[in-house]
Amino acid sequence: MTSSSETTTKLAVLIDADNAQPSVAGPLLAEVAKYGTTFVRRAYGDWTGTSLKGWKEQLLTQSIQPIQQFAYTQGKNATDSAMIIDAMDLLYGNRLDGFCLVSSDSDFTRLASRIRESGLVVYGFGERKTPKPFVSACDKFVYIENILQEQLADVLPSPSRQHHAQVATAVATPAASVDSPKLEKQLRMAIEAASDEEGWANLAKVGGLMTKRHSDFDPRTYGYTKLGGLVAATDKFDIRRRSPGEGKPMVMYARAKTAEQGF
Repeated sequence: MTSSSETTTKLAVLIDADNAQPSVAGPLLAEVAKYGTTFVRRAYGDWTGTSLKGWKEQLLTQSIQPIQQFAYTQGKNATDSAMIIDAMDLLYGNRLDGFCLVSSDSDFTRLASRIRESGLVVYGFGERKTPKPFVSACDKFVYIENILQEQLADVLPSPSRQHHAQVATAVATPAASVDSPKLEKQLRMAIEAASDEEGWANLAKVGGLMTKRHSDFDPRTYGYTKLGGLVAATDKFDIRRRSPGEGKPMVMYARAKTAEQGF
């Protein structure tokens, strides 16, 4: 469940429409709702051309404000500049708690860093091809492939259908294996850092540590919707449920398996 503090977090969603597919709009905003309430929804691009035709229906359906930016010079991305300027204006307006930057473009790396320097949270959203510097500059980065639903491909107009079909294939097939030594190492370090004297760690705290250390960490990358399922699937950790008190939901804990257990 989402905490009350998260639902009252005031967010601005800024979309680089030149760099994002219209098919992501609905699933994207549903994902953003996990982190707070969107007070600003803007999409940037040259709406006088035909390249953004697929976005027009989404703008109305999702209540996204289109921001017109003419391409003054061929080969130069004026959209990025307009989005960055608006972000800074919103930042200095001092009425938001965080930003959601939707793009797979590394040009927004410095913007993400600057917003974080001001004490606001930055959520990034982009495809798995997004350059690592932009991913790392965000507090949390969510890959579009992890939030899109495969069944949407049948209802998309061309040319979005072909692109989305490729993305849907990526959704159906996990991008990484639970047998990854890198994943095991990351989980072991996070569990150790969050553990008590007996080695047990609250998985909620482990998840928070994983995100802080690796902004693009997401169980869905490995084919699991929850961290508990992912940790159990590695078969490297013991899982235990504890009751924090009468009437309260069970809490999951994990501990690295000992050498006697074969690890």
